[in-house]
Formats: sequence, structure tokens, C-alpha cells
Amino acid sequence: MKNQSSNTLPSFAAAADAAAAGAAAAGLPAAMEIVDRRTLPTAIADRLREMIIEGELAAGTRLNERALCDRLQVSRTPLREAFRLLAADGLVQMQPNRGAKVAALSEKDIRESFEVMGALEALSGELACQRISDQEVAEIRALTFEMQACHARRDLSAYYHVNRAIHERINAAGHNQLLTQVYTSINLRLQNLRFRSNLNHEKWDKAMREHLDMVDALAARDGARLGEIMRAHLRRKGEAVLETLNLSPAKSSDAA
Repeated sequence: MKNQSSNTLPSFAAAADAAAAGAAAAGLPAAMEIVDRRTLPTAIADRLREMIIEGELAAGTRLNERALCDRLQVSRTPLREAFRLLAADGLVQMQPNRGAKVAALSEKDIRESFEVMGALEALSGELACQRISDQEVAEIRALTFEMQACHARRDLSAYYHVNRAIHERINAAGHNQLLTQVYTSINLRLQNLRFRSNLNHEKWDKAMREHLDMVDALAARDGARLGEIMRAHLRRKGEAVLETLNLSPAKSSDAA
């Protein structure tokens, strides 16, 4: 499923030029203009990341520089820098003399990644229940209601963006910097697969109900319950992904 707004993309180069012109008109030093231009590869990387997550750029797809330059209205230099940023996140593979392609996880990678992610999500929930503030709980509950509205509209793209924010806030509420670093690193590789896990409407409905249970457990500061819910939530997401890829979840215990 593609983001409906994908055909109307901002001109990143035009935005950078406009910002630079504005800085010059305001009498700001040249260094200020350079800072604006340096954000261009990051902006391009963010857009490509969303395209990968939502399946516009499928796993294994070679990234055609000319086509992407035309589509995003940028030159090859910032585009290639964006590729390097995504490669550092594990989302893109750089191929000597062959350009770049979207990284593809093997069946073994998928199984192991969801197992580890389930443990990290569970630990995040347990720590969050110990350390979260009432304000943080209220914000996560509000996001859950917003996500429920997206689910009712069957707006998967909007749903997923709110979903991602909820999981990240629960992780942040655990106030463990090392956990957040490890969580973020692994989660970046799984974003596309987590998005795909909701393509089955029955499983998507189940995931939404689990999120309502999550926020109730969080509000009750029931770490054991929240940890159990989140571990099961990720296990089911992994199973849904394997089914989508025509891989049997039953094989998971036999993976080497």
C-alpha cells in the first residue's frame, strides 16, 4: 500500500535554495546558507526511508539514481549521500560499481530480528511502567485514540506513523539510553516489515486491540502484563510477515 501523497513530492533542492536566498536577503553569513544545504541529504534520506517502509521501494530493488533525481528534483551528490545515510541504518546496501539497492533480510534474519525486537519491546514496557509519568501516559493514550481513528478509516499509512510514535514513546519512557540505542538500531531494519504485518485486516484488527490493552497496562503500571503483551505483539507481527512472504511461521523454532 502506497502513501497517497507520494506523487506530489516537495522539491528538496528548491527548498534549500529558497532557504539560502532567505538567509542572504536577511544578511546572514554564508555559513548559515551552507547549513541549510547540508540538511538536504538528510531530507532525501527521510523521504526514501518512508518509500522503503511503505513498500514503494521493495526489498532488493536497485536504486536508479537518474529516476530518483528526476522524481525528487535533486542532483546526484546529495542523493548518494542520502544512500550512505540509509546504508548506515542497514536499509540500503552499497554495491561497488553497481550503485545501491534496498536491503533485503533473509528468512533467518527476519525470525531472529523479531525475536530480539520482542524482547526489547517487552523490556521497554517493563521499565516504562516503573518510570513513566502521568503526563506521558496521557500522551500515549491520546495517540492510541488517534491511531484507533486511523484504523477505523483503514488509513494504514497514517496508522503506522502514529503506531511508530507510540512504540518509540514507550521505549523512551523507560529512560534507558543504551536500550533506546539498541532498540532504534534494530527497529530501523524492521520498519518495512512491521508496516507489512498489518496488510492482513484480521491481524491488523488484532494488533489494534493489543494496543488498547497496552495502554491500560501502562496506566496501571503493570510491567509484567505490559511486557507479556508487547512480546506477544511482536511475535504475532513476525508471524504475519512470514505469512505475507509465504514463509511458514511454524519453522521458526527450527531456524538455525
